[in-house]
Amino acid sequence: MRKAVIRFIDFFYPPFSRWFTVHTFRYIVSGGTTAASGIVVYYIVYNFILKQQHVLLPFPPGMITAPVAALIIESFITFIIGFVLNKYLVFTQSELKGRIQLFRYGTVVATNILLNFAMLKVMVETFHFYPTIAKIITTIILAFFSYFIQKHFSFKVKK
Repeated sequence: MRKAVIRFIDFFYPPFSRWFTVHTFRYIVSGGTTAASGIVVYYIVYNFILKQQHVLLPFPPGMITAPVAALIIESFITFIIGFVLNKYLVFTQSELKGRIQLFRYGTVVATNILLNFAMLKVMVETFHFYPTIAKIITTIILAFFSYFIQKHFSFKVKK
């Protein structure tokens, strides 16, 4: 299955070979798939599950805004999608044990969630961006950050 998916991704690589290595192209496809999944899940959760309503909690902080609640739910789903795609399609040369990769990946994702939260909060509450648009902008910015951190930390390859 893994080889078939890699062959499928690599089939689309030739037109992009002038700009990216095959490794970077696979990351872009995997990251794009994860990001697109995140945006779709976020949209569905925000609009249809939460119905754009804040979530009241019986414990402090007492309330979570709908954009932040959608982000929390979306993050759990995209964590799984992203790790599987990165481990089995992109960073296949890493010799680190799977549990180490998972822990490091989780650390990077947790950092991204905090950055995502902060950026969404500022864009939605300060600059009054529509939440889905703010999510798209945030995703693009954090994608660049993630690539370098995942490559040199989570799925590090010994030289």
